[in-house]
Amino acid sequence: MKKEIANVLPIPVARALKKFGQDLRIARLKRGLTIAMMSERMGIHRSTYGKIEQGDPMVGLGVYASALFILGFGTPFTELIDQRVDDTGLLINLEKLPKRIRPKKTAQGI
Repeated sequence: MKKEIANVLPIPVARALKKFGQDLRIARLKRGLTIAMMSERMGIHRSTYGKIEQGDPMVGLGVYASALFILGFGTPFTELIDQRVDDTGLLINLEKLPKRIRPKKTAQGI
C-alpha cells in the first residue's frame, strides 16, 4: 500500500514532506533530544518517529502534530487553513453573491 501512495503522491508534496521531516530532525537536535526521548514522549515506537523524520506519507497527521507540539511549535494546524484568511475561499463566496437584489413581491390585498 505504501508504494501505491508513493505513486499517486504529487512530487512537490513528497518533497515538502521530506523537507518537513528534515526540519523536525534539526529542531529535535537543537533541543538536545534523542529519537528515543521523542518517541517516548509521543507514545510511539522509535521506528515510527524515524519515519516522521524521513517524511513518510503513511505516518498519520496526528503524529506529526504531536511532534510539533513536543518540540515547542504549539498547534500550527489550527490556523493552517483558517477560513478567515482563506483568500480563495473568500473569493468563491464573493462570486456566489447575487448580482442584483430584487424586492420580494408582496401578496396584494392582505
